[in-house]
Amino acid sequence: MLQRVDVGKRSVEAYDRIAPAGTVEEVRARAEALRGARVLHLSATPYGGGVSELLRSMVPLLNDLGLSADWQVISGNEAFFDVTKTIHNGLQGASRDLDAASRRRYRETSARNAASLEGEYDFVFVHDPQPAGILDARGKRGERWVWRCHIDTSEPDADVWEYVRGFLSSYDAAIFTMREFLPPDLPIADVEIIPPAIDPLSPKNMTLADSTTRGVLDWIGIELNKPLVTQVSRFDPWKDPLGVIAAYRLARQEVPGLQLALVGSMALDDPEAWDVYREITAVSDGDPLIHVFTNLTGVGNIEVNAFQRHSDVVVQKSIREGFGLVVSEAMWKRTPVVAGRAGGIPLQMADDAGGMLVDGVDDCAVAVVRLLQDPETAAFRGRRGRQRVREHFLLPRLLLNELALMESLVAERPLPTRPTPAMTRDPVCGIAVPTRPGLPSVELDGRTYVFCSERCRERFLADSEHFSGGAAVGAVPERLDGSPRSLPHPPARRGAVR
Repeated sequence: MLQRVDVGKRSVEAYDRIAPAGTVEEVRARAEALRGARVLHLSATPYGGGVSELLRSMVPLLNDLGLSADWQVISGNEAFFDVTKTIHNGLQGASRDLDAASRRRYRETSARNAASLEGEYDFVFVHDPQPAGILDARGKRGERWVWRCHIDTSEPDADVWEYVRGFLSSYDAAIFTMREFLPPDLPIADVEIIPPAIDPLSPKNMTLADSTTRGVLDWIGIELNKPLVTQVSRFDPWKDPLGVIAAYRLARQEVPGLQLALVGSMALDDPEAWDVYREITAVSDGDPLIHVFTNLTGVGNIEVNAFQRHSDVVVQKSIREGFGLVVSEAMWKRTPVVAGRAGGIPLQMADDAGGMLVDGVDDCAVAVVRLLQDPETAAFRGRRGRQRVREHFLLPRLLLNELALMESLVAERPLPTRPTPAMTRDPVCGIAVPTRPGLPSVELDGRTYVFCSERCRERFLADSEHFSGGAAVGAVPERLDGSPRSLPHPPARRGAVR
């Protein structure tokens, strides 16, 4: 039932000139303590979303760093993925009915996948709700299990959450993208806050010559002499593609000839995407300036890269969002972004980096027009966006966060390890931050707190008692049982969260 995903070979040294100075050196130092550790990542699909893109880059880099990492995906029929989509939407706050047949289908499919899990591992990372039931069905055999939740579960449907919650109590740790995403009564005591990151060397983000970019888009029917607005996302109601079309049509009244490209991907675990796709095509049918593309019609990572580079504005009008890595992807390419004020998007675009945050269709249209008609402002925000991504949202920073978590999890059952330096964390958002001049900081009670942005510093100052439990330079906060930890971590939102 489980299928191993083949990945290529990558070298962490390739990021040395791209990431901030010293980052790759710190990654290698931290990985040395985990050399030989066996790591398994479990997910729902090998393509079609941010999780699969992260793992395709992360797994080979872990191997390059001296760990032994695998990536496997679960199997299930269409009915099973209908159930997991219901769970996914319910966890994000939609009212959903998870009937007895659906619950049985989820449990039985989880058990079949669990039965096919072979091999010995030190760490198993389980991504999102689709494979979350495998641990309950299989039980531990010496591994440390981590549930990595990539979605906003702050206000889940009560019945759906109660069902999913029942599968989580045996996990050793959990990772959430933002502190605000934690669901009520989480039964996992050890919780990390780790925002995701992009791979600047992947086909979607690697540098493309302008001639290549223009050639790719000309080939698939984009008119290169007309302005272009693009949204890249799954075809998902939470991404509000119909709202994007409405905002675009308002903007086109001010910018004649403006084109819109909606670029989406179809994934094995997202049967609802076809319904959204049909809605989009029905609304846009007959409009020659609206282009709808999918990975099933030949638009893959290189084409997405070209769209994000050539577009005058990239839109990400999410209503509910886990993180929205496409925002950082566009910012990395210096393309200005108009994005919904949802989930992890404001963290990426903190301090006006990258573009403009909006609320609603009218607001979105006004922002698009402003950036189209004011190229100096658009270019300035685009440059600031690339710098913010370089400092905080590239893959080496994510490696630092996750290696630190693995190191902390071996404290009670040690692997052969070597000492590594403490890591400084932004106490608000959890991002690993370098100790270098220029970053916002605060001195409080003899401790120094460093932040990724002025926005995080202001949040800290507004509630310093809540946020001052960790991440100070040189600080080593205690575990929940009072024993010392080897690494500083973000403070608790509740008593069970570090």
